[in-house]
Amino acid sequence: MRQFVTEQDEGTRLDVFLAKVYPERSRAAWQKSIEEGLVTVNGMLAKAGTRLSEGDQVEVAETEERPHEPEDLPILCIVYEDPAVVVLDKQPGVVVHPSPGHLSGTLVDALVARYPEIRGVPGPGRPGIVHRLDKDTSGLMVVARTARALAELQRQMKERTIEKRYLVLVEGRLPDDKGLIDLPIERDQVRRQQMAVQLEGKPAKTYFEVLERFEGYSFIEAKPISGRTHQIRVHFSFIGHPVAGDRLYGSGRGPNGLGRQFLHATLLAFDSPLTGERLSFRSPLPGDLERCIAWLRTHQRQGRKE
Repeated sequence: MRQFVTEQDEGTRLDVFLAKVYPERSRAAWQKSIEEGLVTVNGMLAKAGTRLSEGDQVEVAETEERPHEPEDLPILCIVYEDPAVVVLDKQPGVVVHPSPGHLSGTLVDALVARYPEIRGVPGPGRPGIVHRLDKDTSGLMVVARTARALAELQRQMKERTIEKRYLVLVEGRLPDDKGLIDLPIERDQVRRQQMAVQLEGKPAKTYFEVLERFEGYSFIEAKPISGRTHQIRVHFSFIGHPVAGDRLYGSGRGPNGLGRQFLHATLLAFDSPLTGERLSFRSPLPGDLERCIAWLRTHQRQGRKE
């Protein structure tokens, strides 16, 4: 989608302009799209607060408004479902929603085929998606089946009552058994597809506990309090312990032929939008990551404490 800025909109913020031109989506939704790199001004990625000039060309990636075509794909591993939500265990290598370079075969396309009611929750873009996992991250996700459930889960996300924990293997030996990384995160101003620790960024906290140590690696459980894009990957990379196998923020190295980043969403807990009951789910390490840990235990175990 493409729009040209007229004299009337001279000096208008980019997010305000988009919400005016495409009123079916909120300003907050457009801010998220801008942050994800789906909007350009004169062919360049920009910030939500960018002031527009007459004649500027604002373009939105077509995937943002692409109708989701149902695809019966064997990629859904359903853990729980009720009339309000679906909890699934995402497999590695699966893209959550269409994006540049991934126009079909996504988790959303498979979900629309199985749960057609989510197509309109709340509208085009990312129907039913409360939170996302990166393509090569595996583990638990919750999807809303109704607009009311989506609003309730988004409220819980904002108030940080949804609990998420991850099993992570990081490079190097973490010196402390437990810790907190409290560093703000913002989109990298040069590498716009990456996030970075920046003083002017949004607050981000990650608690962690070391489960086991190996030669050259630490196996941990991480609990992000905020939900910034790539938060765990960025935080541990910044302190010098990138996630094993992470090619974007680390060396890409991993033990025993690890073929992806070692990051698995192992626990998900939230209040049911239907009953208010606390629902909690756990997912064990998938086979490739379990084999990696088993190999380390056999060859390089150092124990939890020294």
